[in-house]
Amino acid sequence: MMTRNPPFPAWLVFAWREIAPCRSSLPGIFENLPLAGILNPRRLWSVLLLVVAFRCLASENVPHAPFARWADLPSPGRIEVGLNYQESESYYFWAGGTRYKADDELRGENYGIDINQGFIALQYGVLKKWALDLSIGYTSVGWRYFSNFSTNGSSESTSGLMDTALGVRYQIFQECHPGDGWRPTLTFRAGGILPGTFDENFPFAPGVRSVAIEPELLLRKQFGWMGLGLYADGLFRWNKTSANDQWITSVGLFQKIAGWEFHAGYRHLGSVGGDDIHFDPATRLIDYPRAVRENNDSVEAGFDYTTPKLQIRIGFYSKVVFDGNNTDKKFWVGPYLEIPFVVFKPRQNASLKHMGL
Repeated sequence: MMTRNPPFPAWLVFAWREIAPCRSSLPGIFENLPLAGILNPRRLWSVLLLVVAFRCLASENVPHAPFARWADLPSPGRIEVGLNYQESESYYFWAGGTRYKADDELRGENYGIDINQGFIALQYGVLKKWALDLSIGYTSVGWRYFSNFSTNGSSESTSGLMDTALGVRYQIFQECHPGDGWRPTLTFRAGGILPGTFDENFPFAPGVRSVAIEPELLLRKQFGWMGLGLYADGLFRWNKTSANDQWITSVGLFQKIAGWEFHAGYRHLGSVGGDDIHFDPATRLIDYPRAVRENNDSVEAGFDYTTPKLQIRIGFYSKVVFDGNNTDKKFWVGPYLEIPFVVFKPRQNASLKHMGL
């Protein structure tokens, strides 16, 4: 007498489809495991756990000029080349609103979630009120704490091209002189993002790896005593691939003294929709969904010096996350260098001059 096979469980089909893109990253015992192999009841819980632990993972990390610097435009025919290096470390993270430690101690050394990256930021002045920008770089992140790939505290990492940012900027107003009435320097930026090449399946991957568009407004205004000013920056980012749209705002003060400029301010990252991180402290397995609802608050500060003759800008930037949900407590530091080049001095068309362009 023939026996009928039980109906194939639909949840198992879903689980296998979820885990399939990440199979190359699974521990060796499950690597290239055929579908029939997971029908063994002893393996079902393992597969379910791996479905949770190996979802596509990422956090916000798009190269962007701090302190509303993009409000100012290069003069027509001028290219500004910015060389940026940044590194961050974090020893705590939030799963939902609960904070956990991510510090692994080995031979007296502490290892958290570490990012090292560098990027080139290019700006080109097209017309008096129009400019183009492009930022492209390379990034790497590593940690030892989580047990998604191993349980012996070995170092795990991913690296690749960063999410690339490009944009077109139009300067609505320009503050001609300090104390120039109410009028600030106000610029609109229409930006786009192209996904990087790092592994988005890696927990706390250095970027969302999503195609996105982002309208943005940037403002800088001097007031009060000589050299004191306000900066503000706000954007909304439609993440087309990951579908967890984000908004970022920052506001702060700057002070100019001769060729020096000092900055300090507040920055907020918010997400519209998305899912929470889930973490099991007993096993150190983390579930970081593809569409994470990441929110954080941070303080940013920095300074730079511009040489009087060549107009070369040398600066330093830092940022620390002090609160959040579904994010890690990063402390960012890094120097930057901006070098201007004059490609040509364009002849301004009379009609364009009349239009103020």
